[in-house]
Amino acid sequence: MKSNYSKWYHPYKPAKEFNKRAAYFSMEFAIHQGLKTYSGGLGFLAGSHMRSAFDMKQNVIGIGMLWKYGYYDQGRNHDQTLQVNSIEKNYSFLEDSGLEVEVRINGNGSVKVRAYVLKPETAQSAPIYFLTTDVEGNDYLSRTITDRLYDGNDDTRIAQSIILGIGGAKIVEALGGADVYHLNEGHALPAFYYLRDQGLKKSQMVFTTHTPEKAGNEERGGHQLNDFGFFGKKLSNQELKKETIDGGLLNYTVSALRLSKKANAVSKLHAKVSQDMWKDFKDTAEIIPITNAQNDGFWQDVGLRKAWQKKNGKTFKEKKVELKKELFDIVLDQTGKLFNPNVATIVWARRFAAYKRADLLLHDLEQFRQLVSNNKFPVQIIWAGKPYPTDHGAIETFNRLVHFSKHTSNLAVLTGYEIELSKKLKTGSDVWLNTPRITREASGTSGMTAAMNGSVNLSTNDGWIPEFAKNGKNCFVLPNIDHTLPEWEQDNLDAIQLYKILTQKVMPTFYDNPVKWQQIVFKAMEDVSPEFSSHRMARQYYEEMYS
Repeated sequence: MKSNYSKWYHPYKPAKEFNKRAAYFSMEFAIHQGLKTYSGGLGFLAGSHMRSAFDMKQNVIGIGMLWKYGYYDQGRNHDQTLQVNSIEKNYSFLEDSGLEVEVRINGNGSVKVRAYVLKPETAQSAPIYFLTTDVEGNDYLSRTITDRLYDGNDDTRIAQSIILGIGGAKIVEALGGADVYHLNEGHALPAFYYLRDQGLKKSQMVFTTHTPEKAGNEERGGHQLNDFGFFGKKLSNQELKKETIDGGLLNYTVSALRLSKKANAVSKLHAKVSQDMWKDFKDTAEIIPITNAQNDGFWQDVGLRKAWQKKNGKTFKEKKVELKKELFDIVLDQTGKLFNPNVATIVWARRFAAYKRADLLLHDLEQFRQLVSNNKFPVQIIWAGKPYPTDHGAIETFNRLVHFSKHTSNLAVLTGYEIELSKKLKTGSDVWLNTPRITREASGTSGMTAAMNGSVNLSTNDGWIPEFAKNGKNCFVLPNIDHTLPEWEQDNLDAIQLYKILTQKVMPTFYDNPVKWQQIVFKAMEDVSPEFSSHRMARQYYEEMYS
């Protein structure tokens, strides 16, 4: 029997305002704990987008990759430090769409690409087609292309972009084609080159840029990419010169901006940063702000939501204590520490990267020890997050926190930071700590889902925060500093303010003025939704990008 998903299909009639067919390409989709096709924020964003597309009956499909080993499974060595594990994943709930295409890679003949679909009713999302090269008939090397998300081998990373881009575009063609092709970050850039050669208009291609970080704006030698088949055909030297910059480099973001009708940054501040970053390159698309968002129906605890809607502070606090106990069971299981649900609990949880400064609290150890040993205002602190497996600096930070916290009863470092743990940390925390260096965090959506669950943001004024923050009323914000200062000086200034705000504002309010604390919690929940709900974002994509 032929699958419904071998043609463009939704189990609902698309809403008239969202009838245009849109194919959304993303290297990551975080749609459920049991489907490990993501590493972090990019995937969480894409997953919320697909959930809102389903809720709103949008004519959208997702195109992603079926990672055989996922990103990695985060474990511990014998001394509790980070261990990177690769464990094979199998998903019996994905349906074979019956669609298979071929893509040429590195001049070595064709590689077969097969599409498996996550049906909408399985996870309450738009259909998502996951591509794999682990297909009978491919040689061993070809079958390993889709083994690991963000593989450390450069050639494999290029091949992955070709599979997602050209392979994905061919799958969409087999489904009947789309009106709009949307790249969520530059990983699938080969799609735009392939589609251009198929005669698609620039008006059908749009692009989301996600980060000002160099590592997130990939750049490789044009000749290397040309030999690999990145452009879908062999470009002449003259053609290649038109695509490259800086003496022969191809910057994925610059190329995507040149090939797109329109592009978006993921916050208002990020739009300004992006416009400035790419202003010297000609013929690039306009970059507009469409701030990232998350699906509150998926991320927000129902009990907390009901208590907030009724403005019942007593019920809310009772539910929060219950949720803290659930989180603290995980803390006990992983670390042997028994946390107290009546104590203010701070969480720092996201991808470990240098600019996010997971260890900013430890900048002045004397002040930090005073903070964590204060009997009047007791505190518990949890860190969680996955460093990139070859980012040795980030792994060193993770391990430093492990060693520092190991024998301190109110500090914990958790492993396994995926969807379920992320939910537990947001529902079970009182304060959500966010410490990126200013202008470096494009959006930072973890704080949105924290606010949805009554965890008060304490943050530098970066990413989405300037659009949300009412300092002292719905969150606490560190004063702006000069982001052009040397990094060590930025860290010193921010650390001074962080200790000051924690000891003079956050902790005294939590303990001495619980009525005001509850007002801050409810105000944050009121302000975060619907403005930072992915329903708003999904609508904005149609109205401002796809129209």
